[in-house]
Amino acid sequence: MSVGTAPGTVPPPRRVGAADLGIDLSDRDFWARPPAERHAVFDRLRQERPFAFFAEPQIPSLPSGPGYHAVTRYADLAAISSQPAVFCSGEGAVSIQDIPADLNEFYGSLISMDDPRHAKIRRIVAKTFTPRMLERVVDSVAGIVDDVLAAVRRKAAEGDGTFDVVADLAAPIPLRVICDMMGVPEEDRAMVLAKSNVILSGGDPELVEDEDDPLTGVLMAGIELAGLMERLAAERVERPTDDLTTALVTTEVEGEKLTHQEIASFFILLLVAGNETTRTAISQGLLALQDHPEQRAAWVADPELTRTAVEEIVRWASPVTWMRRTATRDGELNGHRFSAGDKFLLFYAAANRDPEVFADPHRFDLARDPNPHVGFGSKGPHFCLGAHLARRELAVTFAKVFEQLPDLEVTGPPDRLRSSFVNGLKRLPARLTDAS
Repeated sequence: MSVGTAPGTVPPPRRVGAADLGIDLSDRDFWARPPAERHAVFDRLRQERPFAFFAEPQIPSLPSGPGYHAVTRYADLAAISSQPAVFCSGEGAVSIQDIPADLNEFYGSLISMDDPRHAKIRRIVAKTFTPRMLERVVDSVAGIVDDVLAAVRRKAAEGDGTFDVVADLAAPIPLRVICDMMGVPEEDRAMVLAKSNVILSGGDPELVEDEDDPLTGVLMAGIELAGLMERLAAERVERPTDDLTTALVTTEVEGEKLTHQEIASFFILLLVAGNETTRTAISQGLLALQDHPEQRAAWVADPELTRTAVEEIVRWASPVTWMRRTATRDGELNGHRFSAGDKFLLFYAAANRDPEVFADPHRFDLARDPNPHVGFGSKGPHFCLGAHLARRELAVTFAKVFEQLPDLEVTGPPDRLRSSFVNGLKRLPARLTDAS
């Protein structure tokens, strides 16, 4: 593997598409297909077109871009992630299309920054995640899960025993953890959930007012969330409390503090990286356990499986499907020539089923060990800052579901989010068979 060759010394790359295979990852309908079909497509791309080139999806109000290469092999994804100077995030990590620089940083926060700015902001944020702060948050998870599961039990008992796994169980847990951590008032939390759903909708027509112009809906949702956090940040300057917003307002590194806008951007990042991804892992995990009852029985019988089980759920769900990187120079990677400005979409879901790394990768195996999945990102400066908290939330949630809702039964197929970015569920019908 060689990267970073001087411009002009490498022959121009040959962009090989996958149209002859009947594959178009930019077609929204592809992301409505069942997971098994999508993974069969990723299998073909890994084997036949590991750097397949696709035209960018058309988004109103944004110019058409040059296209992107789909990275589906684990080794290629890991190599790109570990070389941020060659494959940068600052041109846009959460959008295939190029968007204005200020919007890119606003919606991407740390995810869409490069060093040295990324390193400084991450140090400020990391400094606020003190052991005491994290321990307090982790301790609160158990109480939050107890409250949410009790509410599920009440709803089932007062009705016909049915409930929605996503809305009633998976969504409230991470939302409450993040809102408690940031000090978001109770009266603002419904808005936070609704607007974060819009930002992460991927243009799903059910979640945006105008499916022909999803960008406007995302912009307006971001403005509302930013307004909330800028208000809270200003309040914490005047009246500090024991929450993360206060820590973010007051912490400094090398004489620099976060601006209120940077705090708002970080809050939006938390909603993406902490709220939606954990919600997806919980709901996808419960669905997987329903589909693999022998795995569920093994976990219930042996709580010591929790460590590996949580990792397997994250691998299996791969909540964030991709992130983008952009080449900063000409070069070659694992036999693929690239040019400065080329876009690469790192498909974590595909890498997490690479048979070169995972034995029998399409098998759901809660005892899988080792499990070097990239569900929290690959090794490099952008590895998930909240991975420890997410693991804790998942471990506590599943343990308490087994204890308090042992009669939980999924009763129908999931309603999947039509998004290439988040492998989310909108609804998952379930019931408690003993709802009395």
